[in-house]
Amino acid sequence: MAFGIDRAELNAWKAAVSRGETAFLTHYWYDPRFPQFRTVTKVGNADCERLAKWCRDNGLNPKYIHARSMFPHFDLLGAKQKEILIKEKLFLHLERFGLNQE
Repeated sequence: MAFGIDRAELNAWKAAVSRGETAFLTHYWYDPRFPQFRTVTKVGNADCERLAKWCRDNGLNPKYIHARSMFPHFDLLGAKQKEILIKEKLFLHLERFGLNQE
């Protein structure tokens, strides 16, 4: 379940993904499989080959791309999430969700 974003943010992410852009959406999140994490960053791109290349370029296994929807994405969690947000200069994501304090 996603928390802490509004419909406009979600729609902007979906539009960017649909255009074949690599787009980032960070939100609060709870999944009982991963109780140690409270946020996730979804890195999406409708061009699955481009998304797979992005994963490989960032040391991530494209096998874990969620490609079963209209909005293919890779979920970033924990230390890798923070590392990528810094690399992509998405400092507002870090600040907004308190990731710069972890």
